[in-house]
Amino acid sequence: MNETLALVLAWIAGGSLGAFFFGGLWWTVRKSLASTRPALWMFGSLLLRMGVTMSGFYFVSGGDWQRLLGCLVGFVMARQLVTRLTRLPEKDPTRPSPEVRHAP
Repeated sequence: MNETLALVLAWIAGGSLGAFFFGGLWWTVRKSLASTRPALWMFGSLLLRMGVTMSGFYFVSGGDWQRLLGCLVGFVMARQLVTRLTRLPEKDPTRPSPEVRHAP
C-alpha cells in the first residue's frame, strides 16, 4: 500500500477513535449526573472507551511508529473538535449577570 495513503487512513482512524473516546466521555458525564450510580457509569465507560481506543491504536499502528503518530494526531484533533462542539454557549458580556441584583 502507498505510504501516504496508509498515513491518511491512520489519521482518519485516529480521528474516529478520538471522536468515540471524547464523545463517549461527554455522554457519560451527562448521563452520570442524572444517575443514582455515577461511579458505575464512569468506571464502566472508562473501561470500554480505553479498551476500544487502545485496541484501535494497536491495530492501526501495525508496529509502524509513523502510522501510530498519524493516528495520535487524528486523535488529538478529534479532541479539539469534540471540545469545541460540546462547549456551553458563552454569556453575552454586555448583559448584566442574573446574580447581580440591586436592593429594592
